[in-house]
Amino acid sequence: MITIDQPWLTEKDTQKVCTALTAKGARAYFVGGCVRNALLGTPVNDLDISTDARPETVLELARAAGIKAIPTGIEHGTITLVVDGKPYEVTTFRKDVATDGRRAVVAFSTDMKEDAHRRDFTMNALYADAAGRVFDPLEGLEDLKARRVRFIGNGGDRIREDYLRALRFFRFHAWYGDVDAGFDPDALDAIASNLDGLSELSRERVGTELLKLLAARDPAPAVAGMRQTGVLGTLLPGIDDRALALLSHFDQGMMPDAIRRLAALGSQELVAPMRLSKAQGARLRRLRAAATGTQGAAELGYRLGSEEAREALFLRAALLEQPVISDLERDIRLGAQAKFPISSKDLIARFQGVALGDELRRLEGLWINSGFALDKDALLKSSG
Repeated sequence: MITIDQPWLTEKDTQKVCTALTAKGARAYFVGGCVRNALLGTPVNDLDISTDARPETVLELARAAGIKAIPTGIEHGTITLVVDGKPYEVTTFRKDVATDGRRAVVAFSTDMKEDAHRRDFTMNALYADAAGRVFDPLEGLEDLKARRVRFIGNGGDRIREDYLRALRFFRFHAWYGDVDAGFDPDALDAIASNLDGLSELSRERVGTELLKLLAARDPAPAVAGMRQTGVLGTLLPGIDDRALALLSHFDQGMMPDAIRRLAALGSQELVAPMRLSKAQGARLRRLRAAATGTQGAAELGYRLGSEEAREALFLRAALLEQPVISDLERDIRLGAQAKFPISSKDLIARFQGVALGDELRRLEGLWINSGFALDKDALLKSSG
């Protein structure tokens, strides 16, 4: 039997939850992302637990063990247990009774395999007990080993249960799939055959899923797959993803950033469809404006700072399908370290109001064009 050996598994708080859930004979298994990522050796963020105990029993078991229990989704079988501020989402085994593409009517189950069948991909239908022993009811281990993202059962049925799974397929491929092996053809066919249901998804869900996809190390192949199947055009009509592959190549030395990658697809037309926050929308527009403008690397370093200037210039090179300029880092550093030597108090005796602002901008332009060489005295002498 395959086992996982992870620090989070042996922590006292984690074992306390497992002991509480199994105290009266119920079964409890870690499931989904924590098991998948543990097997892949990638970071684990959330600990989800499946159990054959019904929700009311989970509440009773938690109470008996002195564990705080929050009925976050009790109607769907989910209770959140909190130990020392750490949440554990515990959900009773379930099976789908009916779905409409956005939400499912479920019935509780005592069968792990029934619970596994209602999940999306085989690599997410992996379970592990408190000792780390892995249970694989649907042969997901082979798919995980091959980094093959594959729908459980009939892909069309899984998508019609929740149309967001079409996007999740591409997101999971970007994060966990084997790019060289390509996409599962049955999955692509199922996605392309169920595009109409994408319009039923909320913009918030779509935006969240796309941002997660774009934060992968190289999201370009997955986004290209979205275009080829019609998903990209259905969700974001008119979007051009050609620059994304080059940008993903240029920015490999940087931390992956979804907004930077999103700027390769567009700007203003993406803010509303993706329900971006004000800060995200502002950054997207700023990067796109700098990338499509004519300001040099030094000026962008001065105006945006080193990191954002570098992002904008990588984006510019990608959009123009050109190599990154050779003196990029030197010029960015020159601008980022420069400090404009003139302030409004130096001019207020001769300029007021709009005229003051205009003169400050004029002098700043002269200073930038001089390569930041003109000092205060030289700039004041040139002031009318």
